[in-house]
Amino acid sequence: MDAPSVLSVSGVPREPGVSAPGRLASSPGEKRAAAKAIEDRIEPDTRAAGRWVDEEHGAAVREFGAKDGDGWLTSGALKKAHTAWADQVGNLMNRLGAEKDALRSGNAVLTSTDLAVGSTLRQQSSLDTY
Repeated sequence: MDAPSVLSVSGVPREPGVSAPGRLASSPGEKRAAAKAIEDRIEPDTRAAGRWVDEEHGAAVREFGAKDGDGWLTSGALKKAHTAWADQVGNLMNRLGAEKDALRSGNAVLTSTDLAVGSTLRQQSSLDTY
């Protein structure tokens, strides 16, 4: 009996954190589709999640903040945690942008590398004189 697949019918991993084995976008069409998915779904959803956290964080800081001159220490800790969160979201957005750009330019980079290597290796062959 075969082991159960980690992928759903649509090819998406069934469990978070499990990558799809052997599903690397390699054709130009797959790379364009992956870049489009990042641009159309992943980046906007990540931004929306970041905004939601900003709103919820603001409400929590206000609740723990100073109302009568003394605030809870939690308020300051929440502010520090939110700063770290904002940095991480910014890094993730930068990474997504870089991955999207790499997917869109990957074919050109590989093609030019192939041509450069090919021209270096194939200087002259003794068979060329026949």
